[in-house]
This record gives sequence, structure tokens and C-alpha cells, in this order.
Amino acid sequence: MKASKMLIATLKEAPNEAKIASHILLLRAGMLKNEVAGVYNYLPMGLRVLSKIENIIREEMDAAGSIEILCSALQPKELWVESGRWGKYGPELMRLKDRHEREFCLGPTHEEVFTSMARDLIKSSKQLPMSLYQIQTKYRDEFRPRFGLMRSREFIMKDAYSFDKDEKGLEASYQNMYDTYTRIFTRCGLKFQPVLADTGNIGGNGSHQFMALSDVGESDIAYCDACGYAADVEKATSKLDGYKGKYVGEVEKIHTPNHATIEELVEFLGCEAKDLTKTLIYHDFMNEKFVVAVIRADRDINEIKLINACNSNENYMRMATDEEIESLGLVKGYCGLVNYKGDVEVYVDEEVSVMDGFVVGANERDYHLKNVKFGRDFTGTVCDLRKTVAGDICPICGKPLKINRGIEVGQIFKLQTKYSEPMKCTYVDENGKNVPMVMGCYGIGVTRTLQAIVEQYHDEFGIKWPLNVAPYHAVIVPINYADPDMKACADKLYEELKKNHVEVVLDDRDAKPGFKFKDWELIGIPYIITVGRGAKDNIVEFKTRMEMVKTEISFDEAVANVLNGVKNI
Repeated sequence: MKASKMLIATLKEAPNEAKIASHILLLRAGMLKNEVAGVYNYLPMGLRVLSKIENIIREEMDAAGSIEILCSALQPKELWVESGRWGKYGPELMRLKDRHEREFCLGPTHEEVFTSMARDLIKSSKQLPMSLYQIQTKYRDEFRPRFGLMRSREFIMKDAYSFDKDEKGLEASYQNMYDTYTRIFTRCGLKFQPVLADTGNIGGNGSHQFMALSDVGESDIAYCDACGYAADVEKATSKLDGYKGKYVGEVEKIHTPNHATIEELVEFLGCEAKDLTKTLIYHDFMNEKFVVAVIRADRDINEIKLINACNSNENYMRMATDEEIESLGLVKGYCGLVNYKGDVEVYVDEEVSVMDGFVVGANERDYHLKNVKFGRDFTGTVCDLRKTVAGDICPICGKPLKINRGIEVGQIFKLQTKYSEPMKCTYVDENGKNVPMVMGCYGIGVTRTLQAIVEQYHDEFGIKWPLNVAPYHAVIVPINYADPDMKACADKLYEELKKNHVEVVLDDRDAKPGFKFKDWELIGIPYIITVGRGAKDNIVEFKTRMEMVKTEISFDEAVANVLNGVKNI
């Protein structure tokens, strides 16, 4: 392709909405153009990268035995009612009505559609196992779209679904996809970490996320260098630290005037935060109830763990208001459950449950209770509610955990019969009995993967695309295309690379060399070949964008370098 015929839409400055490096560079390099908040158009360079990522996914999914289909993004309400998610999914679901007042949604995901399809088309156990996938646009009405393709309203996803006869089959399908994802993200050039994950709105009983490691990632990862344990912090657990507390004995009421915060109490009592507990009140709108969580005061609550414990949904759970707390007979800043008779569900973190005594609110302004012990003075459901932090004890080997950040680029789920059972997606077994298919679900954020690559591969000059996904492999930049020797050398090089199936650009634009170089360094073409004064002697300058290393080599060496690189992708 000749640059004079291309739409090269580079910018000197990114729009104000771009805050992180990858978003800034995708806009400046002319890969994307913003339409409205959270919605993007893909320009020629960006579309080429997107297509290459999709092709890697297709090749690996096909090799794994999955079959590609394409479903409609428009989904009828009835399917979501069958699965039970129409009223549960939350405000991210884009809902609409047609002219006949029939309700639909724009699919944020496709569990219902694939389950319906399998229900109608798979009847015999001889057809199982079956794996189907698609690459398609998804829609989610994000409250606050941000960071470009990281959190957008419209995005491209690869979603796949496996259908098996039993749990053993699901385990095999799940492992197959785990291995397939490892190959996909490796081929894309990503530095990534598979981690245990929460199942969220999708559901099921097991999940892994594939995290592209990045300081700007929206997710925290807890991991152990010693044994390899890794989990998203929403899912991460840790061993108890064994702390028993210093306040032991019979319950004693103490006057704590105007000391409602943890910091004030620590100073007033001369203790540590871990000797106190926090009593947190939530309103669960989905189940129409109030939920109380009790954790050690030196800890932060992991709200996802609480939501899972009380079988709710993150879109329907929030902190109770001051008025709601008062209506429950609790006193803000001094909440406590000793002798409390209100109608709430109580969940207590494991660390609190094993302490010999601690300080809690007396449920009376300016008073607390010390020497309180769980089980003796109040009760509740014991579970893991705390947020895992660096230094916590690994649940596998007991070594200290570390925390890193990551961008979620893929997630796989063991759905089991969460959708097949309510939607009556069954097969007939050898005894003539209808048995629910056992399902798995496997997603890759294709557009997220594109931006994650940029986040990992860039410098002060622009993007540094890995060769596998680069929009073009090489660009030829003549210093002066009007010069006969330079033109002849550049044209010959261009034709030789094209003949060998290299994706190459010839920059034949009438522009200053510095302008051209800035464009290609910003866009991130892996090989930049400059044709200058040595053209008549078949000498060119060869630069690799990844290392920014320049060398003067012969015409033939430049061709060989590019061909050697391309043949390995």
C-alpha cells in the first residue's frame, strides 16, 4: 500500500477525554475515532490490528475444536425471563421496545441465545460434547465509560459456550479453553496472568480471568511467588493471621464521648485498629432486606464476597442511608449487635469469629462495648468478607501474598446447569431420560485485548506493535521520493517485499522526512526502512521499532531481515 492513498489520521495531541497512555496513543495514531462517550469507530490501521487479533482467536478456537457461528445482538426479553436474568442483570442491560411494544435487549453477553440454540438443535448425547463460538459486538450501558476500549458501551467480544453430558466433560472442555486462551494471549504478545475469579453476573461455580499485567489495570491481582497461587482480589482468600485480640473477659460498657471513627477510638483507647470491629449496614434491594457485615477495623470489606454470601447482585446492593440505619434501631458511628433484636441478616468475617474479644459499638451514642466475643454475645453467618492485601498469608503455602494490577482481557466460567436447567436445554441419555446439558462459558474482550497490547508496548514516541498484530509489517521511507535513485531503490524494495507476502507500506508522500518518521513511530510499524543517500549503492537504514535500533545494511540484508521476522509469526 502506498501512503499517498491511505487514510493516515495521526494527531499531534489527543482529545481531552484520553487519560491513560494506551487510549491517548490509539487516538493519536489514528487507530480509533470517538463517536460519543464509550463508542468508537475503527479507522483503517486500527481495523487491521483488530482483524489480526480476531484471526489469532479464530485459528486457536478452530484448532481447539470449537465451531464458529454468528448470533443476533438483538435478543428477545422472553429468553432472559426464562433464565431469570431479565430483572436481575441491572442497569447495564440496554433495553428497548419495537413498534409492537415487544421488549428486547442489546446483548451484553449471549448465554441465553446459545442455550436456546443448543436446546433446539442438540438432542442426542452422540452430539456431545459441542463447543460453539462467535466474534460479535456487545452492548453495555456503562454508567461512566472511560479509558477508551477498557470500559466502553459498545465492544467486540469472542464468546464461546461448551455443552457436555456431565461434570467430567465440563472439566475437559474448561481445561481445553484454559490452554487455548494461554496460546491466544501468548501469540498476541501479552504478558498475562491467569487468576481465580468471581463469576459475577454470568454465574456458575468456578472461573478464571486472564489478566494483562499493567499499572493502569482496573483489577487488583493477589499472587504468591512461592507456589503460583493467583486470584482477582474479588475472589482472593488468605489464611487467618491468628490474632486473638487484647480485650478478653465479661462485656463492659465504656464511655467514648465523640469518638465514632476508628482513628479516634484507637487514640482514645490506646489500642490497635485490629482490636476493634466495624459494623457495616447494607440495603439489598434485590432480596428486599438489610444486611449487616462485621469485620476487623484494620480491614476493608470485599463487597463482592458479601454480595455472594447473601445471594444478591452488585447492581442491587448499596450502603444503607442514615435514615435507614435509624429506622433499623441502630446508631450511626456506634452500631453494634450485642442484645440487638432487629430484623437484619448478619455476616461475620472469619477473623472476627476466632477472636477472644474485641471492641464494638454499644448501639448508643458516645458508648462502646469491650470484651465482646462472637458466638457468646451475638451470632451470624461466618464467612470470608475481608479484602485481601499485600502481606496477607497465601491460602496454599503460607507465604506472603503480593498485589499487582491487571487488565481483564478474558474470562472462563464453569456454568454447570445454571442456564440449561431453567431453560430446559436437555439431551436424551441412554435410558431415554431428559438430562440438562452441563455448560461452560468462555469470553475474550477483543477490543480490550487491542488496547491492553498498546498499554504494554509503547514508549515516548508511540506504539510498538508486536509483529503478530501490527497493522503492517514494514514501512519504506524514502528521504526524497522525487530523487531518481531513492525512488528506484524504494520501489524495488517495495515490490520485493510485496512479492514475498510482506504487508508493507511505501511512504511516497511529499512531506518532510521528520514528519514521516514521527507518523510511523507513532503508528508503531515494526520495521522502518529508510532509503537515503546510499540508495544508488543499494544501502539503506534499517530500524526495528521495538528496540529503536538503527543499522546501515544492504538492500538484500534488509529484505532478509524482514522475511526472517515475518516467517516466524
